[in-house]
Amino acid sequence: QVQLVESGGGLVQAGGSLRLSCAASGLTFSTYTMGWFRQAPGKKREFVARIRWSGLSTIYADSVKGRFTISRDNAKNTVYLQMNSLKPADTAVYYCAAGLRRPEIIADDYDYWGQGTQVTVSS
Repeated sequence: QVQLVESGGGLVQAGGSLRLSCAASGLTFSTYTMGWFRQAPGKKREFVARIRWSGLSTIYADSVKGRFTISRDNAKNTVYLQMNSLKPADTAVYYCAAGLRRPEIIADDYDYWGQGTQVTVSS
């Protein structure tokens, strides 16, 4: 079955960096659009970034543009989220997602989800 497993979360001070990874199995990874979403306590899940199968097309939420970078390694079936200049407002559980039908920023358009990894940014 399809599995998406996130890793790399943790506690970091404001201004610091983290790199999240999401390892995929059970799907033809190179054909899927991959996305990162996040959900803070008491808030709805929100889009962070997505990358097409080729790695050549990426989009970001305005709140993370210029600070976060999404990338993928199709040979390793892994998608990454490099997070720099972290702010307390970035504190959330981060989820990776996979979608086959060219999803964009809508969570319901993605087919598979990981279990999430906690990112906490202290001030």
